[in-house]
Parts: sequence; C-alpha cells; structure tokens
Amino acid sequence: MRLVRGTPIGVRRKFFVMCAGAAIGAGCFSMLGGCVPWSELRPEPDTGFIDRAVSVDGTEYRYAIYIPRKVHRIVRSDESNALPLVVFLHGSGECGTDGSKQLAVGLAPAIMLEPARWNCIVVFPQKPTQKSQWEDHEPAVMAMIKAARCEFAIDPRRIYLTGLSQGGHGSWEIGARHPEMWAAVAPLCGYGDPTSIASRWTSTPVWAFHGLKDTVVPPAQTAAIIDALTAGGHNVKYTAFPDENHNCWDKAYREPALAEWMFAQRRK
Repeated sequence: MRLVRGTPIGVRRKFFVMCAGAAIGAGCFSMLGGCVPWSELRPEPDTGFIDRAVSVDGTEYRYAIYIPRKVHRIVRSDESNALPLVVFLHGSGECGTDGSKQLAVGLAPAIMLEPARWNCIVVFPQKPTQKSQWEDHEPAVMAMIKAARCEFAIDPRRIYLTGLSQGGHGSWEIGARHPEMWAAVAPLCGYGDPTSIASRWTSTPVWAFHGLKDTVVPPAQTAAIIDALTAGGHNVKYTAFPDENHNCWDKAYREPALAEWMFAQRRK
C-alpha cells in the first residue's frame, strides 16, 4: 500500500484562480511566475473533507476523509483523545475516480448539517465502476482504514461500517467478512444472500434501514437478511420507512438516534 497525501477538496481550483490573479496583478503571465508559494497562500487545513489516495496492487484509489475540529493526529497512545472511525460506502451513482462524488449523497450532507452529532473520523472510499461490487475493492477499503489509523488517534473498539444501496450490500458483505473489526454496522437499502450473510455473522450489532416504497432495491431484501440474523440469535435493529422510496438515506442519516446508537457500541 502506498499512501498519497491529498489536498482539501475544492481548494485546488481556488488555488489556481488565486495564483492566476496574483500573476496577472504582478504582470507575470508566463508559468505564473509571480505566484505566491502555496505554503504562504494557504496551508492545508487540519479539518473538513480532505482529498486522499492509496495505491493498492498498482491501482490508485481516490477517497475523501472527514476530520472534525480539534482532532488529535498521531496520538494513538493517548486513549483520552481517541475518536470513533466510520467507513461510508456509497451507491452506484457515485462511482468514479474523481475522489469526491461520493460526498454528494448520504452521510457527508448529514455531517455538514449537524457536525456536532458526528464527532468522528469518516473515511469515504470511492468505488471506480458501477458493475463491480464493494467486496471486489475490499483491499483498498482496508488500506484506507489502515492509513486513517496510522494518522489519527482512533479508538480500535469503535470502528463502524455503513453504506447505501450498493454500499448497503457492501456493508453486509464486508461486515460479515471482518467481524473482528466492526463495533456496529448500519446498512441502508442494501441487499445480499441472507443465508450466506447470517452464516458468517458473529456478534456485531446491526441497525438496518429501508424504504417500503423502494422501487430499486426491494425492501424484502433487507427484511430477509434481518429475519435470517434474528433466527440466528443476532443483535439486530430494523427501521422500515413506510413512505420512503430508494432514498431512505436522508431520513436515516438525519435520524438523531443513529449516531448516538452507533457510537455507544464498542467492540469487546
């Protein structure tokens, strides 16, 4: 794995405009010769949504990471400063290689509206293609988590997984594959093989969501997985929104109890 350090999303374009303006004002048009150095213009901020990339088996994966205010970096031995880590897996509409489209829907807008509720580090991977499933890119997701744990003071007992649609499926699948990692999993309008998921699930708490008017992923998909887990004696919660179509994520991520429930779960 090779970690590629990024810059704040949305800042690079602003930086070019500022440089161009500085160069024109100084009468320097060639190669932006009069541009003020980046470090003097604006240092990289410590918080917000930051652009990142990792290289796995020769493939670069762009992703974003959310850093709340007053976060402590590289203080892994100081448990009093450790924060939860949430991994958010987006749906098919946000696939690509731009590194930021996955912030358009789901958890990121909920964080922007109520950042105090989400006092945590959040990793936002981006899946490059719609035809692939999240488990096909599992090594990249794990590499991003590893990079975040190396850079920030993360509480290893409070690492969470959530996602919507294709990301809901990814939450079920990757949640089942790594039970030793997740303190809780929250799949939204997801799908998967109930028998396969239930047979591999351990003690990880679940809170699943689905809109009962979903015309993209039938709500019966989530209900079947919940039934299989319940039959196996697992700790599950399920909220079915009676009036929501496929987009149940706005309602779910803005549900006040979700973040509170999530951060209360701790892996033994």
